[in-house]
Amino acid sequence: MNAYIERVIADVRKKNAGEPEFCQTVEEVLSSLSPLVDAHPEYEENAILERMVEPERTVMFRIPWEDDKGVLHVNRGYRVQFSSAVGPYKGGIRFAPSVNMSIIKFLGFEQTFKDALTTLPIGGAKGGSDFDPNGKSDKEIQRFCQSFMEGLYKFIGPDVDCPAGDLGCGGREIGYMFGAWRRLTGSYANGALSGKDPLFGGSAFRPEATGFGAVYYLQSVLEHEHDTIEGKRVALAGFGNVAWGVCTKLAQLGAKAVTLSGPDGYIYDPDGICTKEKIDYMLEMRASGRNKVQDYADKFGVQFFPGQKPWGQKDVDIIMPCATQNDVDMEQAKKIVANHIKYYIEVANMPTTNDALRFLMEQKDMIVAPSKAVNAGGVSVSALEMSQNSERLFWDGEEVDKWLHKIMKGIHDGSAAAAEKYGLGYNLVAGANIVGFEKVANAMVKQGRAF
Repeated sequence: MNAYIERVIADVRKKNAGEPEFCQTVEEVLSSLSPLVDAHPEYEENAILERMVEPERTVMFRIPWEDDKGVLHVNRGYRVQFSSAVGPYKGGIRFAPSVNMSIIKFLGFEQTFKDALTTLPIGGAKGGSDFDPNGKSDKEIQRFCQSFMEGLYKFIGPDVDCPAGDLGCGGREIGYMFGAWRRLTGSYANGALSGKDPLFGGSAFRPEATGFGAVYYLQSVLEHEHDTIEGKRVALAGFGNVAWGVCTKLAQLGAKAVTLSGPDGYIYDPDGICTKEKIDYMLEMRASGRNKVQDYADKFGVQFFPGQKPWGQKDVDIIMPCATQNDVDMEQAKKIVANHIKYYIEVANMPTTNDALRFLMEQKDMIVAPSKAVNAGGVSVSALEMSQNSERLFWDGEEVDKWLHKIMKGIHDGSAAAAEKYGLGYNLVAGANIVGFEKVANAMVKQGRAF
């Protein structure tokens, strides 16, 4: 590894010792950049790495909100604005009890390179709260979102930072936050948030974007390998919006998802989650607030494996983790290898621990695709929504889908070309890191040392 990179990684670990997810992500990204950094001594001369690993702005605030019984609760809110070198900050808002500064920083760091991969003019940021939306009433969600926006609104705007939704934060929550934004600012700057309802400036096709984009990326991988998607059996984790989109597009293309997972375990459906009834039921499961994948097993009479993950499931061709970070550790990775899986396609943000990711990438017969590339469809459509808002236009779903397919193919092809250029073969992980980093780094060099 390049000595400059090693020094920066060591410094990050020292300064951020209590933030393991962030440190893990920095190491994963920077350790793959040696060929690029060797070829660009100006990066060290301008301290690009040192600047890249420090966010431009970090905001933390309290969120007081009242439940339906009149009891006051206080949660913590975050917004980490990592880089605006190539455009306004862009990245989702996550509501989950696990949210902390380390998780928001790792997500914001990843978002910077993911957004650069899209070729669209957007920077990287992430935000959220340790608020748990599960089991909350609609009125409680609304009061929380309004209080959250009171802490955030001064730091966002169409040309500053445009947050979107993420885990635990969907169209309903974005709508409540947009309403609060309008009240607090006295303006109708609908580009201040993306993922809105089309009634007030949202994009068609946004709910499907991340899942559909992941499958479009998978198609490009299969084409590179002279393979086809038809008939493939796919193991998924999660059963939320992203997994729903993946299931939908797989079914349309003649493939089938055969597993879903939740906090309670996973289900195996050998016939596939590929009928309209089954796919629509995923939406019912999410809307119920129960957060139990066993509900699917009970309804459709399939196997449920309590407390287990689906990565040891046999009779699958492709693995697509769609749930949360660090879902696949070394134990799970060894099960995947033992089942002779060829395609490991990350969809959730950092679903694989560093040691497990290295292990999987060492398997000569396995292709590993990184989440920052695979799940970029969501932010791509969010950026298209910003463009539509600025021009007061609305594109129909067919038009947005065409753009999404084109962007995802470009992300794959650009990553493959970058890896090949630096003698790394078909290394999609390194290629994605190189493409995203190079774009941001070069913009920083050309803009001087102001940021």
